[in-house]
Parts: sequence; C-alpha cells; structure tokens
Amino acid sequence: MGKDFYKVLGIVKGATDDEIKKAYRKMALKYHPDKNKAPDADEKFKDIAYAYEVLSDKKKRDVYDRFGEEGLKTNNGGGGGESHSGYTFHGDPKQTFQQFFGTSNPFESFFNMPGMGSNPHQGFFNDGHADGMDTDDPFAGFGSSHNLGANLNGNVFNGKTPYRSQSFNVGSKPSQKQQDPPVEHDLYVSLDDICKGVTKRMKISRRVVAGDGTAKKEEKVLTINVKPGWKSGTKITFQREGDQAPNKIPADIVFIIRDKPHPHFKREGPDLRHTCKITLREALCGVMVDIPTLTGEKIPINLATEVVKPTTTKRIAGYGLPLPKEPTRRGDILVSFDIQFPDRLSQNTKDLLHDLLPAV
Repeated sequence: MGKDFYKVLGIVKGATDDEIKKAYRKMALKYHPDKNKAPDADEKFKDIAYAYEVLSDKKKRDVYDRFGEEGLKTNNGGGGGESHSGYTFHGDPKQTFQQFFGTSNPFESFFNMPGMGSNPHQGFFNDGHADGMDTDDPFAGFGSSHNLGANLNGNVFNGKTPYRSQSFNVGSKPSQKQQDPPVEHDLYVSLDDICKGVTKRMKISRRVVAGDGTAKKEEKVLTINVKPGWKSGTKITFQREGDQAPNKIPADIVFIIRDKPHPHFKREGPDLRHTCKITLREALCGVMVDIPTLTGEKIPINLATEVVKPTTTKRIAGYGLPLPKEPTRRGDILVSFDIQFPDRLSQNTKDLLHDLLPAV
C-alpha cells in the first residue's frame, strides 16, 4: 500500500484547491527542517511536498485517485528524479516550499531582523509555539498571502506583536510600508455560467519596478474559477497584484461578481424569478404555458382549471441555481404572471362582459 497523500496533508479526498493550499501552507511551516528539529521532520517535510505537488496538479491527482502511487510511477515513466515512496518525484521539497512562499527559509529572514537575537527559539517561540497564534502555523498572524517573503519584507507585524523577546524594543514601532487601497472591478457573469461554473481570464495592466529601480508597464492574466451558485457580490481577491512603487505595498486587485442581465430570469438568492406574459382571456379562461430553464428544457404548467390573478405564483422545484456550499442542491424557478389587459373595449363587448362576469 502506498502513502495516503490526503492523510499526509490532513484533508479529505474531495478537498478543493484552496483547501489543499491551506493544508500545505500549515504542514510545510510546521515541519520545515529549519524550525522543527524532530528526527522525522525531514521525512515528513518531503512527504508533504510530494503530496502537495501531486494533489495540486489535476492530471497527477486524477491518476493518483484512480491508480494510487503505482499509477503515478507508471505515468512518470520511472526515469530520473528522486525516488520516494514507490514513485518518482521530479523536484526538491525546499524548491516546492520556495515556489509556494516566495522564500526558501522564512524563519531565517524573520530572525535576522534587528533585535531578534541569535536563537530564534528564545523570544518568538515559547517552547516552539507563538503567543495568540495557531500553534501549527507560526506565521498565521501575517495574513493569507502565499508570498510569505513579501509579508516579511513588508507589513510584517500587521498591527500586532505576536512574540515575546526581551531584546526587542517594544517601545518603538517598526517602520511599515503602506499598502494602497484595493482596486475593485465588477465582473459580470451570466446566470447560465453561474449555474454550471466557468473559468474567466482577466487581463490587467500594472506598473512594475525592475531591479535597477526603473518602472515599466506589464500585462498579466489573472484566472478566476467561478464556482456554481456564487452569489452576486462575491469578491475574489488577488493580493498585491496592483501597481508597484518604492516603499509601497502593491494594492490588492478585487473582482466582484455581478449578474449579467438575462432574457428570462432574475436571481432571488438560489431561486430564479420568471415573469410569464399572458392575455386577459388566458388568465380568465385558462391556458397551458411552457416555462424555460437554464438547462434548455421547457417545463409545462397547466392553468386550464384556474383563474390567474396578478398575485398568482407557481413554483418549479429544483430548476434554480446551485447552492454555493451544497452544489448538488438547487433552488427553484418562481413563475409570476404579467396579465396583458386590452387598451380599449367596444360598448358591445363591455355589455357582454357585464352580463357574463360575476359581480365579485
């Protein structure tokens, strides 16, 4: 039996990409050999990197889910790289760490700051833990950005003092770079795409600063995976993707999901509102109407046995939008009616209706 990569990262088999990233971030920091001196830390650090590289790659993950490690070994061809746990891994766990966090050793970068002393476990860590923080993740207080190196060089303390150190001058505030306000963009998505999910690629233009201090314009494509059922107003944040400037932290780029107008529906939470136009004669005498859906099929509603009033509403269960947290469940289609009254009636018609229609 091969290793259970999901168990290595402490996640379930159906974990999302975000959950895989969060799990790797937590476990890699916990077992990084520059922090964790346990005898088995190096081996666990390798396992964590290998598990992340497989599960974060859709093709490798599909092969692993179907065939396990033996399937990965067969698909990799078995040549080159470092052999680990029955399959070939083409990489270095510290390189994986560096690509993810933006630095190969965040601990050294932090403890080389003035006033931190030579022993990182005296002050910041209290028996290997930090005050007021997740004990499995000593950098939890620095924000959610994957670029840990950028956090350490920028707004390190985030308004907090997450450590104890007698050698640090708590009476003076560390110099902090200021971050520009978020740059927000509306992203209009059709209800059809909200129903099934869609990938949007947005091109942005930003100013970047080269190593020699010169600035230039750069175009970059940001990928947004819109999940089924996402609500209007949902925000997707790309941290620090705004314009670069000396002594400034680039602004976050924020896309806000907005509903694109639809010819048949308006969203009401997970439900869809459809307005069906019928004539006054159809409202009074009965009619069969076909209601459209986002899947393309039409649902018939028989109104032959009832009088349709302006307040009449019909509900078609299970044809609305997926629930964001439970995509296997869906809302309903709510059908209301727009009764088309004639602009004028002849006197003969009025007299006839007067005699035929009930007084109440």
